[in-house]
Amino acid sequence: MALWDNPDVELLYEINGLAKDAPTWADRIMEYIGEYGIAVGLVVLTVWAWWGVTRKRESRDEALSGFAGLLWAPLAALIALAVNIPIRGFVERPRPFMEHKGVEVLVQGKTDFSFVSDHATLTMAVAVGIFMVQRKPGLVAIALALLEGFCRVYMGVHYPTDVIGGLALGTAVALLLAPVAMWALTPLVRGAAGNARLETLLWTGAAAAAVGAAAAGRRAVGRPGEEEPRRAGDRDLAA
Repeated sequence: MALWDNPDVELLYEINGLAKDAPTWADRIMEYIGEYGIAVGLVVLTVWAWWGVTRKRESRDEALSGFAGLLWAPLAALIALAVNIPIRGFVERPRPFMEHKGVEVLVQGKTDFSFVSDHATLTMAVAVGIFMVQRKPGLVAIALALLEGFCRVYMGVHYPTDVIGGLALGTAVALLLAPVAMWALTPLVRGAAGNARLETLLWTGAAAAAVGAAAAGRRAVGRPGEEEPRRAGDRDLAA
């Protein structure tokens, strides 16, 4: 069978070939994005989702459940990476540049097995976790996870099927284990919310309610030394 009869290898050369034709500065940018940039972006999106959960949820329970979901996102990524360890050992697929000539490698030192991609697994698990809590940042996170997969092939360190396997693994772990994770994490978050300082980080409605109650109390009692406003029929006794 000819080299180009293998769609996986063919797509590898097509995508990785872009790195050969691109200027050095463009390759350096793709290298940074693929190694670190996507991860930084996911952190920013997690903060965005947390901001929405604490400020836009209508009730305290909804906010705390949403925060528990955000905690699940990185935990899902760690579990997915742990699941990938035996998968890699079972498949034992070498990196593409170790088996095929002419592959442009942007990151050196990748000598472990190729299937499945850890980066694709991690980013998609986090992205799906965010999406289950907040749709808008979740959609952006999923787009970043797909970009991560493209970067890994562009950099010459993974086959396209390594990336597809990683995206599927991250999605499966984040979705299938979510009910158990929420069952375990939600009570922990509710317990932490018993602390007044922590609660303001989990649901801003608590702070808003406290401010509103204090303002109402001041209006009811009035400030010390301040006269009550006159009503329209009151007479001036000094006149």
